[in-house]
This record gives sequence, C-alpha cells and structure tokens, in this order.
Amino acid sequence: MIAKDLRVSVRSVERWRRAWREGGMEALRSAGPANSPTVTAGQFAVLEEELGKGPAAHGFDDERWTLARVQTVIRRRLRLTLSVATVWRLLKRHGWSWQAPARRALERDEHAVELWKKEVWPRVKGSRRPAGPGSSSRTRPDSR
Repeated sequence: MIAKDLRVSVRSVERWRRAWREGGMEALRSAGPANSPTVTAGQFAVLEEELGKGPAAHGFDDERWTLARVQTVIRRRLRLTLSVATVWRLLKRHGWSWQAPARRALERDEHAVELWKKEVWPRVKGSRRPAGPGSSSRTRPDSR
C-alpha cells in the first residue's frame, strides 16, 4: 500500500524501513545522486591545464574542442566517466562557453553573395502568400 501510494517498488520501501530501524531518521537522509561523480576544484584546475594545451596535444586531428573530446580528456586524465551533458554542465558552471568557428570557406565569392542578397533574396522573401482575412483552421471553411 505504501509503495503504491509513493509510486515506488516494495523493495525500496523495505530498504528504507530497514535503514530507519537501524539508524533512525539520520539513516534516511539523502547522500546525493549515486551516479553523479563530482569534480573537485583541484581536478578542474588539472582539466583546465590540459585543455590549455590544445586538442593536438591529446592526439586530436584539429584544433577544435568538442564536448566528446573534453569527455575523453576527463576520462583519460581524471579517470572519471561523465556523460556529455554532465561535461557541458561542468564547463558552463566554471564559466566556459561554446564558440563558433570564425573562418569562412576559401571558395566563398563575396561578390556573388552580395548579388544574391540584393536580387534573389527579396524575391524569395516576398513570395509568401499575402496576409488577408481567413482562417488558419483546416476544419473551418474560409470566411471571405
């Protein structure tokens, strides 16, 4: 009945009852998430030092840090297994942000781009159906 009301397994209720009998209310206090390893300030300092060396120093082909690459460095250097989402939260919590590359394709023709913006884009942008009275509902007939 208790398990059903709390929407947990009977086994969980039995485990909680046993812990309460053996250690009282203190034994029921949460110890935090079991599968979320914490990264200490010292470990994060080591990670920042490693990231400062650049991706090539860790065997990656180019100079881009991705979350998966940072995850690999954490696993190799700190001996911790974190999910990509946890790596992102860790970096964000310490003031890191994602960056988009600032380079452009070598083949880019600036003149052609400007021409396209002046001549083609206004036609494409203006080709939408003109706004007017009507219904956006598919079930209601147009009231023109």
